[in-house]
Amino acid sequence: MGLSSRKNQQENLEDCLKEEDPFGLDEDLEIVIFRCLDCNTTDEVPEYIIGEFSVDLNKGEEVKLHCPKCNSTMIDARENPID
Repeated sequence: MGLSSRKNQQENLEDCLKEEDPFGLDEDLEIVIFRCLDCNTTDEVPEYIIGEFSVDLNKGEEVKLHCPKCNSTMIDARENPID
């Protein structure tokens, strides 16, 4: 890599860091409420975490988490509201 190319990369990085929020730290997190099937405990889970868990799922399968209170199964409360 030439000196000119490195200088351009450094200038681009400096321009990026001058932005108000270059790393997106001030962005609002989308939160999804999960509910335990056994004890009805609810837990707020960031949507990006759900996306990471859904990578290995087949089409139509939903993300299931473990309840922090009773270690049972938690499901998305939006799609499975309490009756």
